[in-house]
Amino acid sequence: MEQVYDLLVLGGGPAGLAAGMYGARARMKTGIIEKGRPGGQAATTEDLENYPGFGRGTTGPGLTQAMADHATSFGAEFIKDTIVALDLKSSPKKVIGKKGEYLGKAIIYALGAEPRMLKAPGEGKLRGKGVSYCATCDADLFEELDVAVVGSGDAAIEEAEYLSKFADNVSVIVIHEEGKVDANQVSFERARQNPKLKWIWNSIVKSINGEELVESITLKNIKTGEESDYPINGVFIFIGTVPLTEVLAGQVELNQQGYIVTDEKMAASVEGVFAAGDVRAKYLRQVVTAASDGAIAAVAAEKYVHETELWEKEVLQAQQPVVVAYYNPTDMSGTEKVGMVDRFVRDHKGLALVKVDATRNELVGRRYNIDLDRLPRLHLFINGEVKREADDIDEASLEALVKSL
Repeated sequence: MEQVYDLLVLGGGPAGLAAGMYGARARMKTGIIEKGRPGGQAATTEDLENYPGFGRGTTGPGLTQAMADHATSFGAEFIKDTIVALDLKSSPKKVIGKKGEYLGKAIIYALGAEPRMLKAPGEGKLRGKGVSYCATCDADLFEELDVAVVGSGDAAIEEAEYLSKFADNVSVIVIHEEGKVDANQVSFERARQNPKLKWIWNSIVKSINGEELVESITLKNIKTGEESDYPINGVFIFIGTVPLTEVLAGQVELNQQGYIVTDEKMAASVEGVFAAGDVRAKYLRQVVTAASDGAIAAVAAEKYVHETELWEKEVLQAQQPVVVAYYNPTDMSGTEKVGMVDRFVRDHKGLALVKVDATRNELVGRRYNIDLDRLPRLHLFINGEVKREADDIDEASLEALVKSL
């Protein structure tokens, strides 16, 4: 018999690790599928000084390893595999990896994003031969050499400073006019004081040049149109990210940039599928917001699994007809009518009653289009299907609801 997880978390970055920890702590059978070491992009960031409660000296690898250990301590299982396909319409949902297939009652998609490429001539050819997207990974290879950083966001500025610990000179290529960057001003002002950083404004990289290794870059000044070759030993590119959502195409709603559209509970457009972290359409992509996403997604997934299993057991798989009463607990007259239904069902053998607080059970409310302004409301389920319904609750409507049973 195939093993079914209560929760499958796809991705082991900060979002996935937080989700795995919260899921396992809620006593869900939780699996975290990650192709490499846990940590995601955060594990490639050496200096991480803006995670609340952890000051300067905190490292990405150190923090994410602590997150992984925390998830493991609650019983989360790490599965090393590469995801190649998903079947999100099946029940349970199916995750297909290179090494095997995995079944989950709920899925949290947290595969994150990858660095955006410049798409400049020579970039692909020299990737790993002087072209890099990770200063923490490769900075020591450029000790006492000259490197360039392309970009002006937080990652670019922070990684340029990190590179200055190794390289002799770090040239920052910025498309904006002098003094304008996309990074936060605190990081920028600090970086401007670094004597190893040289700023090249109003410029873009036209090509990356070299045979076996990077030898130079061709720059174009977008103000003057002038092009020039710039001798360099390495190029570090930080111009944003691309969400890893290829396997989701056609299965859940994505925005124009390919990020997953979710609600405030991290729920995607397919029931039982949630998204967290950099792969989600959101305002701020940081470790702290990824961890928050993961925690919210796991709590929402646990509620989804619990409500689904209870509904299937008490209603969809029930052997006898079931009257479901949807109500609002703050509506006193409505709850009195539900009490009338309770007495009616007790007097009719072979009937079961399930009461649903429609203000809290969003899953059932969404499935059956329950209007909160039209409560209480009744459904009669037979063999898992709605056979009759009633809005007006009185003796006559109740008798009509179960007529001919």
